[in-house]
Amino acid sequence: MLTALTTTATAGGILTNTNQSIDFLRNPAREAAIGIDGVYSNPAGVAFLPEGFHLGLNWQYAHQTRTITSVNPVFALGRKNNGAVEKEYEGVADAPCIPSIQAALNKGKWSYQFNFSVPGGGGKCEFADGLGSFESVVGSIAHQLNPLGAEGYDMDGYMQGRQYYFGIQLGTAYKVNDDFSIYGGLRLLYGDATYKAKISNIHVKTAGGYVDFGSFLSGATATIDGGLSQISAGLSQINAGIAQYEAAGATAPAELLAQKAQLEAQQAQLNGTRASMEALMKYSQGVNLLCNQTSLGIAPIVGVDYRLGRWNLAAKYEFKTQIRMKNESTVNEASEIPAVNKFRDAEEVNEDQPAQLTVGAQWNPIDPIRVNLGWHYFFDKDADWYGNTQRLLDHNTNEFLLGAEWDVNDRLTVSVGGQLTRYGLSDQYMNDMSFVTSSYSLGFGANYKVSDVVTLKAGYFSTNYENYERKDYPTAGVSDTFTRTNRVLGIGCDINL
Repeated sequence: MLTALTTTATAGGILTNTNQSIDFLRNPAREAAIGIDGVYSNPAGVAFLPEGFHLGLNWQYAHQTRTITSVNPVFALGRKNNGAVEKEYEGVADAPCIPSIQAALNKGKWSYQFNFSVPGGGGKCEFADGLGSFESVVGSIAHQLNPLGAEGYDMDGYMQGRQYYFGIQLGTAYKVNDDFSIYGGLRLLYGDATYKAKISNIHVKTAGGYVDFGSFLSGATATIDGGLSQISAGLSQINAGIAQYEAAGATAPAELLAQKAQLEAQQAQLNGTRASMEALMKYSQGVNLLCNQTSLGIAPIVGVDYRLGRWNLAAKYEFKTQIRMKNESTVNEASEIPAVNKFRDAEEVNEDQPAQLTVGAQWNPIDPIRVNLGWHYFFDKDADWYGNTQRLLDHNTNEFLLGAEWDVNDRLTVSVGGQLTRYGLSDQYMNDMSFVTSSYSLGFGANYKVSDVVTLKAGYFSTNYENYERKDYPTAGVSDTFTRTNRVLGIGCDINL
């Protein structure tokens, strides 16, 4: 039931989510912290927990928005746009339940660990009015049809995307000595995604009002066929006249030859327009996309932890997970919307989860206080993504983390922390089907030790995203501005037996 309710995940790299515990929400700098949440963030350090069984249960609620402000001259032709060339498209995602489980059995020098989480994917988001990349295609078609009487357009758009990876991680940590431990493990990822998109109720504005797109195309095609018939008849008369001159051994007048050339040029132009009409007929009923994707991937994870006086130092490396999502889709042929072609039936979509290196330090200046530092590095450009989009990034992703915890007394701990995320985005990489922007995040929360066995936890995490403006389009006056919001609330408990 928890798995079925999962709809989104929030923090981390382009395809990687690092918010896998309430401890992360209240202080995201967990790379060198010692706790049961370390099964994900610092697995080697879990070996330093007391001997016995440790269980961490986490529930998170997240609310996200994704906003694209698109500018395109053809939007002015849209019935609902009131002549404006700028339009805002907002996607909303609510995730009532993001679960994760960490478990470890420590015995002697060994720590046997298990983790269930959602370490990848962008979750579920719905754009009730579709996307600018959809509407711009319809607007461009209306603009191209202007010579045939098209003065504008009307349409309804819709887009919903749902993508996440469920992860099961198994591993073992070993205490080499009282201050040094190592870890090795594997994570299995099951990728599951569904995309729904629709362009419907397409109408063309004419001098007589709005007419159905299919009817307009049929009428325009009939008009073109009539014009071609008249040109064909005219060419037949001209060719007959030229033949008479040639039969008499004379050269046809230049005026007659010029008329023939003019009619042939008009014929070629109309034939080209008619071919365009035939190509557009497949959109006469709009566009309906339903694509399901699934895949499996597996990757090793290694880690180390070293204690030095009041310092604890740790590092973890997650290898690249090769993911090949297989499409089952209603789209069988190439679309005028380039982004839709990614979802053609039987297409194999590369969605590798990039390798990740994390390094952290924890310092205890005095017993009740711990200060945490962390760094994440995602090897995005070494992954393999559909269309080799990873090559369009300027650089790999960096994250810098800082946090602190204070044991107010034997039962209560309060904490606060922040995260700075810097992606290597470029205009060529960004698109409205899926996007991220650089950001900074703040989190805070508390732990309350109910007994020696149970500790309750609560945390809040907020991400503030930058605006990214893309202007590198072949058409003048076209641009997109991307941004997001993210708020996460979580509660959980640790059980130590």
